[in-house]
Amino acid sequence: MPSPRHWDSLLLAHIGRLPTTRVDRWLRDLSRLADHGKLWMLVGGVLGLRRGQARRSAVRGLGSLMVSSALVNVVLKRLFGRVRPDLATVASSRALRRAPNTLSFPSGHSASAAAFATGVALESPVTGALLAPLAAGVGYSRVHVGVHYPGDVVVGMAVGSTVALASQHWWRVRPTEPARVRPAFDAPALPDGEGLVVAVNPRSGREDYDPAADIAELLPKAEVLELSEEAGVRELLGEAARSGRARALGVAGGDGSVAAAAAVALEHGLPLAVVPAGTLNHFARDLGVATPPEAADAVVRGDAVRVDVAEVNGVPFLNTASIGSYPEMVRRRDRLSGRLGKWVALSVATAQVLRHGSPVELEVEGRRISAWVLFIGNGRYVPRGLSPAWRPSLEDGLLDVQYLRADLRFGRTRAVLATLLGVGDHSRTYADMQARELRVRSLSGPQQVAYDGETGETATEFVFRKREPLTVYCRR
Repeated sequence: MPSPRHWDSLLLAHIGRLPTTRVDRWLRDLSRLADHGKLWMLVGGVLGLRRGQARRSAVRGLGSLMVSSALVNVVLKRLFGRVRPDLATVASSRALRRAPNTLSFPSGHSASAAAFATGVALESPVTGALLAPLAAGVGYSRVHVGVHYPGDVVVGMAVGSTVALASQHWWRVRPTEPARVRPAFDAPALPDGEGLVVAVNPRSGREDYDPAADIAELLPKAEVLELSEEAGVRELLGEAARSGRARALGVAGGDGSVAAAAAVALEHGLPLAVVPAGTLNHFARDLGVATPPEAADAVVRGDAVRVDVAEVNGVPFLNTASIGSYPEMVRRRDRLSGRLGKWVALSVATAQVLRHGSPVELEVEGRRISAWVLFIGNGRYVPRGLSPAWRPSLEDGLLDVQYLRADLRFGRTRAVLATLLGVGDHSRTYADMQARELRVRSLSGPQQVAYDGETGETATEFVFRKREPLTVYCRR
């Protein structure tokens, strides 16, 4: 029975006998453009100019390309040792000016093309679909110009795609579906926003964006109030609620502003409209409110859901609270992530903070622990470890308790390596549990608690618990 290599040679010979056309030159130029990943670096650079999904897709695509290229060229080619096809039979209209002198199996060009396109597709399926024909063209061009067997290309593409898919082990792709919530039926429909009072933080988000003007256009009958040095979210919305002129409250700003507005809404039993206008908008993203028009549409229709709210020492928070070094890690990670990607940025930030930081001795539910970081989430976060990114549910009734142990030998080094390798949840340096109420006592003196991007009071004893749900406008 003929071997796969026999059929590989026959298919290469068949492609070599195809008639000469103008396509030959295009394929030869495409093959050269993809040398050393130049084509994909150019595409990645263009994608990286835009923040958000486009930049994440560029980082994942280029990272996958570098790993697959090293795997193919340093390991697999040497392992299999297959020589390239005989270039003497290649027509001059197809032949490259400079023939490669490396081994053939698998194709590095094909691996890089598939790794980049697959990595981009994981973050942006539409962009990935547009790049797929280009990646396939690069792979085929290597056979057309005679420097690879078809099997080299097929296996190379399989390797590149596998590397890109495996990147989710370290950097999970954020799901497109919002978190699970309970429907609510106590939010009034407010045509044109009549009866809605919105507090706007003008310092949140992009400098060139004015959320107040956007809200006034979307909800012309809403009362829009801007924060000032004299009056913050609590003061503006609290006065509106006490006066009786607000049938619902709204907030446009970052997660700290949203948490402050939620506290007022809970105090007065009013529904809350969240207009995403901050830098990260963690709560709004989990909720599934991605743009101001989506928030406005839910207000007009009266569509709402009920979500969990947690509190620490009586102060409500919607996302996370922490004791220890976690806030500084997050701040450094966010500053570095645009250049390094979230995974590498977190590893660098962890190393920087732990190098100079000191652990805290805590008593958690009567058990003594030594920790670099104590993290409490309002609901269970995924992925597990030091980089929790989203919640599958906003109604699970749980506090997500995670901490980085400081009582192990070489604990700092192990913590950084576990973060870098993406195995924090499988490492002894990391521990977690879920609870409905949590009591924490600091044995290292007073500690400052941070929640939803803000810093709270300094104390030695902390009580974390769930409180009554919050009604939030949201289309479902």
